[in-house]
Order: sequence, then structure tokens, then C-alpha cells
Amino acid sequence: MAKPIVAIVGRPNVGKSTFFNYICGKRISIVEDTPGVTRDRIYGEAEWRNRKFTLIDTGGIEPYSEDEIMQQMRRQAEVAIELADVIIFMVDAKEGMTASDKEIAAMLRKTSKPVVLVANKVDSVGDPPPEVYEFYNLAMGDVEVVSSVHGLGMGDLLDKIYSFFPDEVHEETEEDIIKVAVVGKPNSGKSSLVNRLTGEERVIVSDIPGTTRDAIDTYIEKDGGKFVLIDTAGIRRKSKITENIERYSVLRALTAIERSDVCVIMIDAQDGVTEQDAKIAGYAHEQGKASVVVINKWDLIEKETGTVEEYRKQVMEKLSFMQYAPVLFISVKTGQRVHRVLELVRSVYGQASLRISTGMLNDLLNEATAMVQPPSDKGRRLKLYYAVQSTVRPPTFIIFMNDMKLFHYSYERYLENQLRKSYGFEGTPIRFIPRERGEG
Repeated sequence: MAKPIVAIVGRPNVGKSTFFNYICGKRISIVEDTPGVTRDRIYGEAEWRNRKFTLIDTGGIEPYSEDEIMQQMRRQAEVAIELADVIIFMVDAKEGMTASDKEIAAMLRKTSKPVVLVANKVDSVGDPPPEVYEFYNLAMGDVEVVSSVHGLGMGDLLDKIYSFFPDEVHEETEEDIIKVAVVGKPNSGKSSLVNRLTGEERVIVSDIPGTTRDAIDTYIEKDGGKFVLIDTAGIRRKSKITENIERYSVLRALTAIERSDVCVIMIDAQDGVTEQDAKIAGYAHEQGKASVVVINKWDLIEKETGTVEEYRKQVMEKLSFMQYAPVLFISVKTGQRVHRVLELVRSVYGQASLRISTGMLNDLLNEATAMVQPPSDKGRRLKLYYAVQSTVRPPTFIIFMNDMKLFHYSYERYLENQLRKSYGFEGTPIRFIPRERGEG
């Protein structure tokens, strides 16, 4: 299920970044007492009343500015508004209402999105200062009063934002539909692959990187399986992102990964696995998503004996954290092995959904500890009592032990390898949750 998106907009230097950092609980945005410091969109994850949401910090909007950077920042904020489920319109209670505030309010009134007007920099408790009441002239409803520096009024504000969140829609209404996010760098062939799989021109295809702006859902039934293909905007390295709208495309792509069951990670065979490819794959891995690595444009590579295995080895060296993922070499242009993409998607989805009985799991655990003794430190040895599988997608195992500090990463990896050796789990990460239990 996609998280609600909340965008913070307002003119420069009203305290948007300080507010953003307070809500997200860490110093993500640059905070400086100079207008225009936050030029890029910054986004982070926050949670309120057990509901996670994505918070977007934007550069300040200067409606009257002829400055090119200020105009770009305005466009960036407009895109954030387009993406958002809820908009926070922040004003400065100390400075009072300005002409820029009026222009921004006029712009926001044209949207159909809920807008929460927030007067920041009210640093004292009690009745708000008289200056706050003039903001009612903006005709944006009630004014929420906060202090981003001291955290005053945050609970009431978050309650109001929460009230505007869309209802939670659990997309898993049909268990047999597999949601597949097609992700990768721009121009790696994502849209062409979706068109090949659907058999029609559902998605605009262009040689110009960045053609696909949004995540696009396409439902297909193929070979007895039901799939929703989520084609996403290409994810570029931050240093290569020059168009503000493309920055938000990254957010859409990361959101698509969160919504998906399986990620198809598209890699351009001519470029090989780049640092950015590794970051994309790393995000899918961190989210616990089953994955298939697809090497596209294989028809353009000169081949000789052993080329495939050598290339596969190079891929796994770069994606060392994702050794479990199958690698498929295709050409979307010629159709070579494209039919195998959905076969592998179904296979890894099945593997990620695998559940092992507690009895079989503990037989494996006992056998594994008998073959390789658990580590010890200063005379104290790790004892693994028993294990249970708590969830699937990804398969997650709770292991009860005497001392979590002795449960080294190397031994965790050993247990993971034993699980994969016995049950497969191809294409999916495996999670372990250690739990201490007293020796008595």
C-alpha cells in the first residue's frame, strides 16, 4: 500500500526545513537562515498514529521573482503539490502576512487537495500573538500555530494532517495478482519491456531518457497468471538530475518499489551494473522485495564462449548483497527470452511466499548447529533454542537464543545459506529477528 504524501510549501525562510527535520526526527534538510537554501526537493518518512507517510520539503516559492533558480524552485513546488495528498502551507508568524503569501494562497486555492495553513515561529505557549489572526484573510481555513524549533503545537497539527489522509486501501484484495515494479536507470528499456509483455503500446517509448514521468499500472493476464506491471520513471544519479520534475519521478519509482511484490531490475547490458543500478537494487533489497535482475540489450553485446557466465559473475560482484536474485539476459528489441521474465517473476514470488513448518525449521536449525558450532566469546557460547517463521514476503524467522551479542553476522549468513540449500528461496531476501531468552 502506497504511503500518503504530504508536501510542505511556502515562501523562503518561513521554517519549512526545520519543520521537516523535526517531523522526520533527523537532520535531513539543510537548515540555514538564508532564503533559498533548500533548492532541491527533499523527502523523508514519518509516522503518526501508526500510519506512515512521506513528507516532502520544497524550496521557497517567490511568485514575483525573475531569478531563474527561484522560478525553478516554484515549478518544483508545483510538482510537489501535484503529487501530494495533503499540503502544508507554512507562513511566518513573526513577519506577518506578505504579498507572496497571498499569491501562494491563490495558487493553492486552485487545487482540489486539502491544505493546512500553519503559522510557524510561535515560540511561546498560551494565546497566539495578534499577528496570527491576519492570516485568516488568506481564506485557507483555521490557522494551526506551531514552533518548529521547540516542537510546540506539533501533535494537534499532525492530528489535522492525519484527518485528511486517504483511507487505507489494502491492495492485496486478490491474492493471486502479483504486483511487479519495473525499475532501473533511464533508457534501460523499462517501458519497452512493459509494451512487449502486454503486446501493445500501453506506455510511451522514446530514446530520450526520462520520457516516463509517473509510475504507470498495467494489468495483464498471461500464461495463467495475473500481474500488475508498474512501469516507473528512470532513476538517475542525483548529480545527473537537472530537471526538477524528474526529482519527483524518483519518489514515484521508490513508492512503486514499496507497493510491489516483485521488482524487475533492468540493467543496460552495454553499461553494465553501475553505482546507480546497485543503489536501486539495494533499495529493493532493504524493502524486502523479491527481485529478478534483467540484463537488457543483450543483442548488442559481442559474444564468445563463456560470455554469459563471465557477465553474470560481474553482475553478482557488483550486487553482492543480492546473490539470491536470478539473472536473465534478454533483448526487448528482438524479443529474445522476454517470455521468461514473467515466468521468473512467478517463481520468485512463490519462493518469497514459502512457509516452513516450525518442526522442519527446528530440525534444520539443530542439524546446522551440529555441523558448525555457534560462535563463543570470552568463554560464553551462543545457544540457539528454537526458531519460528513469523511472516512471508520476505520470509522472516524469529530465533530465540541466550545472547544476541554472540549472534554474529557470519553465523547468520551461514544459517541463511543452510535455509537456501534446503528450501531454495531463490529471488527473495531472508530476514532473521534474534530474541533473547533466559537460560532458565
